[in-house]
Amino acid sequence: MSSNLFSTLTKEQFIALTTFRKTGVGVMTPVWFANDGENRLVIFTGKSSGKVKRLRNNPRVELAPSDAQGKPRGATIQAHARFIEGDAATRALELLKRKYGFQFTLIEWVNKLRGGSPLTRVFIEIVPTE
Repeated sequence: MSSNLFSTLTKEQFIALTTFRKTGVGVMTPVWFANDGENRLVIFTGKSSGKVKRLRNNPRVELAPSDAQGKPRGATIQAHARFIEGDAATRALELLKRKYGFQFTLIEWVNKLRGGSPLTRVFIEIVPTE
């Protein structure tokens, strides 16, 4: 495995994240992400989102650099995801805030207006498949 498999994603704004249904059918979603080292990405999403439900059944994911609509713009990378909490989630939040700045703050503000809270989101770590 390359020691910097995710380094090609550093300057990207979105990744196309594919999670898998119980039937094996992939579902692609464009997501924001932040690099946390060379082979670790972090994302966040709503606790009740479809991708969370799919990841609880199958941690296998595929990802590729993409545009905001999720159209892949590069090679697909095989990876695994896991939910993170505590200090790891706090670090993920800081990395995402640093990367997306005002955009992230705006999304947080809109979420609050809609009745959301930090308790309605989860943080996910993605690492390459070995």
